[in-house]
Amino acid sequence: MSNKLISEMNLPQSIANIFAARNILTAKDALSLPEIDLMSLLDVGLKEVNLAIARISEVACPPYQTAFSLMEDRVRKEAFGGHLSTSLVGLDNVLCGGIPFGVLTELVGPSGIGKTQFCLKLSLLAALPASYGGLNGRVIYIDTESKFSSRRMIEIGENSFPQIFRSEGMAQEMAGRIVVLRPTSLSEFTESLHQMKLKLLQHEVKLLVIDSMAALALLTGENERSMGTSRQSSLRLPLPFLKSLAEFSRIPIVVTNQVRSQSGDGSFHYSFQGQNSDFRISERLESHLTAALGIQWAHAVTIRLVFEAHSGQRFIKVAKSPISPPLAFPFIVSSSGISLLSDDGIEIMGQEISTIHCLGQNILDM
Repeated sequence: MSNKLISEMNLPQSIANIFAARNILTAKDALSLPEIDLMSLLDVGLKEVNLAIARISEVACPPYQTAFSLMEDRVRKEAFGGHLSTSLVGLDNVLCGGIPFGVLTELVGPSGIGKTQFCLKLSLLAALPASYGGLNGRVIYIDTESKFSSRRMIEIGENSFPQIFRSEGMAQEMAGRIVVLRPTSLSEFTESLHQMKLKLLQHEVKLLVIDSMAALALLTGENERSMGTSRQSSLRLPLPFLKSLAEFSRIPIVVTNQVRSQSGDGSFHYSFQGQNSDFRISERLESHLTAALGIQWAHAVTIRLVFEAHSGQRFIKVAKSPISPPLAFPFIVSSSGISLLSDDGIEIMGQEISTIHCLGQNILDM
């Protein structure tokens, strides 16, 4: 905004002409000079200078919002569908509704831990009719590792939502709402993103899944290293666009990421609380693995869910969230997809297991 032309700011023509004659052409040119210098250069009084600077500042400076207005906006957006439910009640509770719209959510974990199973279930939930808790929309699933299985997706649907998937033609209809793309390079992936921006709105797309970005980066990195190109530099291009795409479309974007071994003694530790509502059980879960793609991706995502095995048990960990403390939920992968377990190892079939008050909700109710 600092490069905005003064001639486009609707100043009085006499003042605008003087600015142009003195070669003060942009907002930056005018705002960089003290008032006394502007009075001398423009040969006008302090009142005229102050009026001109006030107008230039008003146009050049971006609009601001208070913390309270931002909170109101978030609650208003959530009232009109701000989250995609995961159907895992405890996880939905701590995330204040599920996977949030308009931001990047990252799933991190080793191969075979359950990330793709989680994505398949999310895809079904986004495609389901609203009367069954879904978003009644379409899904774009970018499958970079050829792990997407339509047979497994239908199996999850038949076991999770038998009243829908066992009706004649409904399985085909649900599957028809999920579009699978398989780009073979980062450039092809980036081109697809740019082409789909308007299609996200035109075709009522309610979820974008990228499974996995790390695999695509690794494939592209191998090709680029043979040409002497840095993989890390090539990864910087999609990040800002992905974030703007999420904000523009107001849909959840879920990206899976792989892990790699942490070299040397630099292992890191997460401390997570148990899933019971009184939080008296606390367990320290340690990891010698770190997320691929580096710190740039870690800062870019709003929600990071870590999938990890510990002492023979799988856990979903809320490792990064602006509204939730670090929490760990034990889970299993079954015929109906991912299911959470209670403290005694019994599969949880929908009862409420955790209660977290969303940030700002109580303030707005006062």
